[in-house]
Amino acid sequence: MINMQYVTIKCLLLICFSLTVNAQDIKPFSTDGCSLFPDGMPNDRTRWQTCCIQHDIQYWQGGSQEQRIRSDQELLHCVKKTGQEKIARLMHQGVRLGGAPWWPAPYRWGYGWPYLRGYKPLTQQEKQSVQRALEHYHKKIH
Repeated sequence: MINMQYVTIKCLLLICFSLTVNAQDIKPFSTDGCSLFPDGMPNDRTRWQTCCIQHDIQYWQGGSQEQRIRSDQELLHCVKKTGQEKIARLMHQGVRLGGAPWWPAPYRWGYGWPYLRGYKPLTQQEKQSVQRALEHYHKKIH
């Protein structure tokens, strides 16, 4: 006869192990451009879209609070380079207010990971997962 306690413990260990393995895998990268903001001007509809996509890559992978601040600064400078300083400042304010990791939004900091990951540096395994997902994304779009 099979010892049910032994089987139950073995199943629980297997489930716990699978959850930890899967916790290291980031969701595939996705972007909607500038999220709740236009990707450009009426006469140049994608003027700063590349700035937003680069920003989305950083937000998708998440990391520390300092990395988020740097990412938002990079967005500000990138959009300023398009000649739209006021829009750059407005976008910067928007991402500072609405991009925190605790917002249950699809564009929050670390949106590639499960909700409420918060601010924390990526482990080596997580960095490898990010790299694999980005390689897959770039193959898909080219």
